[in-house]
Amino acid sequence: MFGRVGRSAVKHPWLTILAWVIAAIGVASLAPPLKPVSDQAEFLPSHYESVQAGELQKKAFPQQEQPASVIVFRRDDNGRLTEGDLADVAKVAAGLEKAGLEKIGKVETGPQAVSANGEIALASILATTDNPYDETLMESVGEMREEAKPLLKGTSLHMGITGSAATAFDTKESSGDTDAMIMMATLVLLIVLLAAIFRSPLIAILPVLVIGLVFVVATGLISMASAAGGFEADASIGSILIVVLFGVGTDYILFLLFRYREFLRRGQAPKEAMADAVTRVGETIASAAGAVIVAFLALLLSSLGMLKAMGPALAISVGVTLVAALTLVPAVFSLLGTKAFWPSKAWSKEPKHTLAGRAGSLTGRRPGLVAAVSGGLLAVLAAGVLSLNTVFDSSSSLPKDLESVQAAKELERGFAAGQTDPTWVFLEAKDGGKLAQGQVDAYAKELAAADFGRVMPGVLAPKGDIAKFGVVLKHKPDSDKAVELLGGPLRDTAHDAAPEGTRALVGGTSAVLADIQDATNRDYSVVFPAAGLAIMLILGLLLRSVVAPLYLMVAVGLGFAATLGSTVWLFQNIAGEAGLPFTLPVIVYLFVVAIGTDYNILMVARLREEVGRGSTPREAVRLAITHSTSTIGTAAVILAGTFGVLLLAQNSMLRQMGFAVAFGILLTAFVMAVLLVPAVTTLLGERTWWPGRVRVEPRPESDEAQASAPEPVTADRS
Repeated sequence: MFGRVGRSAVKHPWLTILAWVIAAIGVASLAPPLKPVSDQAEFLPSHYESVQAGELQKKAFPQQEQPASVIVFRRDDNGRLTEGDLADVAKVAAGLEKAGLEKIGKVETGPQAVSANGEIALASILATTDNPYDETLMESVGEMREEAKPLLKGTSLHMGITGSAATAFDTKESSGDTDAMIMMATLVLLIVLLAAIFRSPLIAILPVLVIGLVFVVATGLISMASAAGGFEADASIGSILIVVLFGVGTDYILFLLFRYREFLRRGQAPKEAMADAVTRVGETIASAAGAVIVAFLALLLSSLGMLKAMGPALAISVGVTLVAALTLVPAVFSLLGTKAFWPSKAWSKEPKHTLAGRAGSLTGRRPGLVAAVSGGLLAVLAAGVLSLNTVFDSSSSLPKDLESVQAAKELERGFAAGQTDPTWVFLEAKDGGKLAQGQVDAYAKELAAADFGRVMPGVLAPKGDIAKFGVVLKHKPDSDKAVELLGGPLRDTAHDAAPEGTRALVGGTSAVLADIQDATNRDYSVVFPAAGLAIMLILGLLLRSVVAPLYLMVAVGLGFAATLGSTVWLFQNIAGEAGLPFTLPVIVYLFVVAIGTDYNILMVARLREEVGRGSTPREAVRLAITHSTSTIGTAAVILAGTFGVLLLAQNSMLRQMGFAVAFGILLTAFVMAVLLVPAVTTLLGERTWWPGRVRVEPRPESDEAQASAPEPVTADRS
């Protein structure tokens, strides 16, 4: 099948290219724009308590403005606020309210908003939307900072804005050029590395153009599928799509080009060489893409809407990339022929592969030693997972000079850390009943007695059936302690204290994060095993084996653990950070496990091919490592380098993610795919392919001459 596809693309290159251009124009013009969602609460299933509390809020208090951020005032000299200062606070708050910024309803302050020590005064920013991450609201908070500057002139006040919307705005601003940074780094690395390897400007630029065309088609199809299927893409899908498309796209193009060049060196005509290259590696590319696609589609089993939306989007992008690799790429390069390698003549000469040849010879001679050393290294790194601590506090990863970070620190001089974002407790009468004021007051006393934080007086809904209580926690809303509190003690107390005939629901940021933690833990136990089984099935079909997929998935699991463990060693144990972001295991899953599996598939498929051509297991390993390492290494360095750029970011969460993926990809490529997997395959010998057998094909004379040629390094082959 792959041979027919390749020959068709090579035979009709202009028609193939024209079809892709028309498809890109058509999809781009017809596709609706993506509408990303940033509010994590919208991604939780409806059975979670924080979601139910949010629905109750909308039902009982539909017109009430919601706290979005807090303005923190202090004197320039950090002294006690005078009566004049407090009058200035009121004037500034009134001036900001009159500014008429979009989605900001009120800016409230008063004597109750002054700290007990008299050093800090607050003004609450009340929004007309219940989503503190609304784009317009965040922009308005940013504008408010500018509006405040003339109002503060002539006063002794210093002002800063913190809280959900302000922190989200600062997060966006501090990492706003991350997508552009990733794109530029990817393009530069791709062009520079391809130019260095192939010594041709055309080959350096063509993959970028091809992937750019694929990006247009994939993005359009995702938009159309989103509109038709009802799923929403998360706000982060843009940067992830860039990396996925350039990551897998580069992998598949390199898989094809290296084999194309190999056939050209054997004296084949360009069109024949490209058709044969598609025939040889088409199944490998399709299997690699299939493994990545099922890994992404396994995210549909997630209980988080964010991951459910991400799965199909990424699967579509990989599917489009697969079709392009088997049709568009062969068509483009068959038109150019050997001119694609201009001005270099190095394509016609077999490189020495010195390092790869040595690694292949060593693995063939000492497979047990190589397996022990490479596997032992991964195991040592994986041990770091035992001390992994995941955190939700995204603000702690932000640069310390951001206004929201500094204002939050100032606020804690006079108020509890949870002042910016209270936890909301709702008490609802069942069966259409009403709440008595005595019940509301008694319930507030019960909550206060538990000493989780200051409890605001209960507010009855107009219908009298629901009361709302604010609990200002002693901890930051997104801190580990706050999430732990909402995951058990506070909710338990709220539920137990509810009078007979009522029910209590707890919501707010901390409650949402506690529910996300619960959903994430559930997803890890469902999504990862499901993806592993699906990938094993694909590997079994590709290799016609039961044994090989088993040890390949064990190796992948070890690589996953080693990636997380090494990140723990570096950031928690050495750098002393509190923990890693709770989303990191999913990020590692997406890029290290899913995409990194390509390298294992390429290596084992080449091993099987060499065995099928009559090589002994030792010789097959040497040839497979020698010919595949440059392909795997180039693809891995490009993808790792793309993420490595994030190490330059000011946001520590981005640095952790950048290191984890970059280092994980390099581990997967150079330790697992190049050393561990071939070594274990050599140790197992023919049992690798059980219950099938590798059919030995007649070897062409050119192959026999190549195989009988002396190795690039002297090796003891006794």
